[in-house]
Amino acid sequence: MDTEQTKKSALIIATLNSFITPFMGSSINVALPVIGKELQMDAVMLTWVATAYLLAVAVFLVPSGKLGDIYGRKRIFTVGIFVFIISSIFCAASFSTSMLVVFRVIQGIGNAMVFATGMAILVSVYPPQERGKVLGINVAAVYIGLSAGPFLGGLMTQHLSWRSIFLFTVPFCLLILFLIFWRLKGEWADARGEKFDFLGSVIYGVAITGIIIGISLLPALKSIWIILGATIALAVFVKWELNAPYPVFEVRLFRTNRLFAFSSLAALINYAATFALTFLLSLYLQHIKALSPQATGLVLVAQPLVMAILSPWAGRLSDRIEPRIVATSGMAITAFGLALLCLLDPTTSLAYIVGCNMVLGLGFALFSSPNTNAIMGSVEKRFLGIASGAVATMRSLGMMLSMGISTVIFSIVIGRVKITEEQYPLLMKSIVVALVVFIVLSIGGVWASMARGTSPKEFHEGFEL
Repeated sequence: MDTEQTKKSALIIATLNSFITPFMGSSINVALPVIGKELQMDAVMLTWVATAYLLAVAVFLVPSGKLGDIYGRKRIFTVGIFVFIISSIFCAASFSTSMLVVFRVIQGIGNAMVFATGMAILVSVYPPQERGKVLGINVAAVYIGLSAGPFLGGLMTQHLSWRSIFLFTVPFCLLILFLIFWRLKGEWADARGEKFDFLGSVIYGVAITGIIIGISLLPALKSIWIILGATIALAVFVKWELNAPYPVFEVRLFRTNRLFAFSSLAALINYAATFALTFLLSLYLQHIKALSPQATGLVLVAQPLVMAILSPWAGRLSDRIEPRIVATSGMAITAFGLALLCLLDPTTSLAYIVGCNMVLGLGFALFSSPNTNAIMGSVEKRFLGIASGAVATMRSLGMMLSMGISTVIFSIVIGRVKITEEQYPLLMKSIVVALVVFIVLSIGGVWASMARGTSPKEFHEGFEL
């Protein structure tokens, strides 16, 4: 039985990790305009600073989770932290676009190893009746990271350098390493002795990479062939996993568990429709409104701050009201907030933008915790680790798709040119087009959220967020 010290250490480790990941993403998004100017990036290449990282996370998340089950979750987690620290230092030292993108990829690999195993360790050491509480703490940590990212990222970018953002996470990672080596006792490898599905992992990686690269090359004709090939590879992956003796990902849950499948789909759509907002609004505020990075961070902090405050309440609400209803309401409010943002023009007041972000924060809060609650409560206890991995995978794929959509729109509307005052009308058009696409996605998310069905009777037992 795990000691209280092990449980507390696992909670601190997982919570710190849950803070670092969204903090890095949201703070870098604020710094992207400054990074682009310093490294002389065009609009499309600028999106790859974020997209390359998300792509690496998405490709390596699933294989890393399985490696943790086979060889030990703490071991894979520790390796991931080391990779993350080293790559963060090299990101901070980058002197060219290619160097930064390469080490963002490596940083994404390290983060995938950490993210795939951190939640699994937490689930492993806490009994079912306590898991809802600790999952709720982790959700709060994610939103605190999202809240702190734009403000602190803007502050550091303006007064220090965008490079300081990468170095900021290093002390947190060192604290995690201390807790791992001196406080977190034991190892967890529930699939020890199984063979690693290397071929399945390669097929999965090829499929995901092909889809993202294909999207980034639109509207070129070759992009269609790349996306088609990637889609075929994804179908082959599903077929392979259904027949593999030791699948790298248990895809059967998506075929046999309607609640799990549609809740996961709703999560994917939600992140796809919202993640790139920070990036788009950062460009709008710093280029068109001529705000400093610090001021931009203050404007953008409203959304995650509302999420951090309301998410615990939304989670508790989903314990009393059918999670499907709460989450669907959140998705609908998100679509409404996106519609309000579509009215943006160069003269829009900052108060209006803050108000829109608060509406979006309410929508995200009502969706995220109840949807996570639904996913974790839709599976048997022996699949809790897989459910946690599914949440992380849908989040990563959604983020990646969101930035991919932005990349396509920038490629078509602006092209591979630097963003100057002459390009501001096209930049404004790109932002509005992206928002319209995200509204359509959110409407699809409302359908997916409602189509999931009702939760099982035992849902409320031990899964309180």
